[in-house]
Amino acid sequence: MGKFLTYFIMVALLSGCQTADDALTTSSTPVAVTGPAASAIAGDMASRLAEQIGPAGVTTTIKMEKDTSEFAAALEAALKGWGYTVVTDGKVAKDVKPVELAYAIDDFDGQVLARLSTPSIALGRAYTPTAAGAAPASPLSIMQRN
Repeated sequence: MGKFLTYFIMVALLSGCQTADDALTTSSTPVAVTGPAASAIAGDMASRLAEQIGPAGVTTTIKMEKDTSEFAAALEAALKGWGYTVVTDGKVAKDVKPVELAYAIDDFDGQVLARLSTPSIALGRAYTPTAAGAAPASPLSIMQRN
């Protein structure tokens, strides 16, 4: 009976332990996506966002945080290419309700995971960087929020 009780206590104590998987670590260091890869990823994600939120109109304004990365510049240019007004300085006319856009770029196993998020939708896709740009390595992930 004593061995059983000791075993039970050990199992109970160890059941609270967790193991870490090196493949699922997160990093607070931003990934630098530059040049043709930044343009290719930004262009693809902007077109996918346009498919989801609808065509740009006279009143469609997208608000992004100010960022000096090549990906941010490429994303802003791609969105403008789709006809959207993009604001990065926070100055929006009082009668305009902008669509808040957040984005993230992460590195995982030699691929780049790009995510765009608005209050109503989140998009994500993995890309494989190439010499000429980047190629989609996964289907587009779409999450709609109510």
